[in-house]
Amino acid sequence: MPGGGDRGGATICLLGVGLLFVVAGLFGAGVGTARLARQQARVAADLGALAGAARALQGEPETCTRAGELVVANGARLVRCRLDGLDVLVTTEVVVEPLPGMTRTARATSRAGPLRGTAYQSDSD
Repeated sequence: MPGGGDRGGATICLLGVGLLFVVAGLFGAGVGTARLARQQARVAADLGALAGAARALQGEPETCTRAGELVVANGARLVRCRLDGLDVLVTTEVVVEPLPGMTRTARATSRAGPLRGTAYQSDSD
């Protein structure tokens, strides 16, 4: 058969390109999921530290209980909470599965406390 040797070659090439797009899409979804988890852990740590700092004068148990409530409400897990003077240090983690069978953990630590020093100066001198 003349010219019959190329029959089906375009189909194989098209399937290869389609597979490449699927793999690129899965990779992009995995990266996006991991970045989202990192951001979620940061937000939970920030809000937990701020909530705990509002109760820093009541002692570490009360401070960390309040921080933990906000961390959990933001979809993370409280890993560590510590009162350092009037500063509250909160560490959170979010566990995600960016691709089937692959589990990743995103961690974040945040500190909150009163303003110190002369960071703000009035222009009304």
